Amino acid sequence: MRIHSLPTQLVNQIAAGEVVERPASVVKELVENCFDAGATQIVIDIEQGGARLIKIRDDGCGIDKEDLALALSRHATSKIATLKDLEQVASMGFRGEALASTSSVARLTLISRVADSDCAWRVNADGSEQDFDPQPDPHPQGTTVEVRDLFYNTPARRKFLKAEKTEFSHIETLIKRMALSRFDIGFTLTHNQKEVLKLKPALTSNEQAQRVAGICGSAFIESSVSIDFAASGLQLGGWVGLPTFSRSQQDMQFFYVNGRLIRDKLVAHAVKQAFQDVLFHGRHPVFVLYLTLDPTLVDVNAHPAKLEVRFREGRLVHDFLFSALHRSLAEVRPGQVQHLDSLQPLTAPESSLAAQRPTQAYQSRPVQQTVLPLRVEEDIQAYASLYLKIASPSYATPVQQPNEDRPLGNAIAHLHSIFILAETKTGIILVDAHAAHERVTYERLKQQHQQGAVPSQPLLLPIKLRVSIQEADLAEQEHAFFAELGFELNRSGPETLVLRSIPVLLADHDTETLIRDVLADILEHGSSQRIQDQANEILATVACHGAVRANRRLTIDEMNALLRDMEQTDRAGQCNHGRPTWVALSTQELDKFFLRGQ
Repeated sequence: MRIHSLPTQLVNQIAAGEVVERPASVVKELVENCFDAGATQIVIDIEQGGARLIKIRDDGCGIDKEDLALALSRHATSKIATLKDLEQVASMGFRGEALASTSSVARLTLISRVADSDCAWRVNADGSEQDFDPQPDPHPQGTTVEVRDLFYNTPARRKFLKAEKTEFSHIETLIKRMALSRFDIGFTLTHNQKEVLKLKPALTSNEQAQRVAGICGSAFIESSVSIDFAASGLQLGGWVGLPTFSRSQQDMQFFYVNGRLIRDKLVAHAVKQAFQDVLFHGRHPVFVLYLTLDPTLVDVNAHPAKLEVRFREGRLVHDFLFSALHRSLAEVRPGQVQHLDSLQPLTAPESSLAAQRPTQAYQSRPVQQTVLPLRVEEDIQAYASLYLKIASPSYATPVQQPNEDRPLGNAIAHLHSIFILAETKTGIILVDAHAAHERVTYERLKQQHQQGAVPSQPLLLPIKLRVSIQEADLAEQEHAFFAELGFELNRSGPETLVLRSIPVLLADHDTETLIRDVLADILEHGSSQRIQDQANEILATVACHGAVRANRRLTIDEMNALLRDMEQTDRAGQCNHGRPTWVALSTQELDKFFLRGQ
């Protein structure tokens, strides 16, 4: 066939293949238009999972009669005018293709009224972008879009729709996620004339927390840290769950960039790194986070459905997110807890993000230790033992203080030679002595490791690594980075690196693979934590075997000293493996157990 132009309706149907995957895709595009119109109330009516009807009404600015036809035409929009506008998009929509694409695969009706108009105007569309005949309508200010019989003219696409319940579930999940992005807007969702969700605008911090609790569950808010962190023109806010409040799936992770819900590998990597030594194996963190930055620093036009973005300064964003989350989790202290109705470690509603406080040192008889089962050389064992001797806490009789000055209270007993029972001003606390001591020791080991020069060990035979030119260039650029971590890594040719020294702690590891993985990380994410992670694994093992063992009876003074250490230690709410170190029970809960006051 000769080259020819495609009919407008077919062009729109092709575009619909990218924009309209299922009913939830239509809802997303239309609700985002409501956001851009300045709506304060959005009503979403769904029938038969969206296959029969999607009706979305808002109270926004509306569309002028003369612009209705353009609104239904492909690549027509009021949101951008030049390439410069596209490089700093602040609106949710900007391509001007959603209505045209949707109208090509469904029966679409658009009704809209602007503030100074005598009436609203209604038009019908079929994707052909012609024969528009606006008719008057009594609709109030704002816009309503009705989408009926989705995929009625593309039966092959309709066959891919799932059951009604499944399709509506996708819509309900989407609306909840969008409601988390715009607290200033009220949302009403119905399915088959039955109200499923009704959210009022949440303008105060308390109302916003209540909306998050209504969508993610009250337990999430009660077991989370409030984030408020700013640096280098970036701002991160929201909530992140404590490591002990984690899930087996990644189904409660909401990340917004300038109000847009996105999925991003760089973000996922930064979050994973922030939780890397506090989360139990196989568990996933929960969070509702909002990143705000200059629109020119993020490309929102990187994905057909706008689900992914591209950061212009990826390394800066990665390091900022890691630092904000890492510090926020580290600075939760027992004194900031709130009591819940369930037995679990709790946290404050806000994190101060203040500078980390130094850990107190106690002098007394050392805690008994076991032999470290590390398959390493003698010098590494000596090195680890030295670290343990410096960092491992030892305990003396502390000055007695009233309970109100001690968030973890005063020790009463050592139950079964495992658990510390402490009395607080508001109830009692149980502490797993080994888990708590393990975290305290581990944090001190890390602090010692990070503050001192990393001991390095020359290799008897240097290791030659064959790499790509790009990796060799990167290794040369990052020479100082590797040197700070104890590696002497030099370039000896266009595609050759020579490793002459390695950190003592990593002498028993496959350092060649480690170097390659680190270079790959830096190329992909702009940074790497692999070396530090490997060292931390060894330090964690040292801490575990240097911690108080079960069946070792502790004195009251030793228990109180450990409690004081916990109050000053980062991430004291969980051990190095992500398990909780303590639980609280309030006097009110104790009263309930014994039916007091009833």
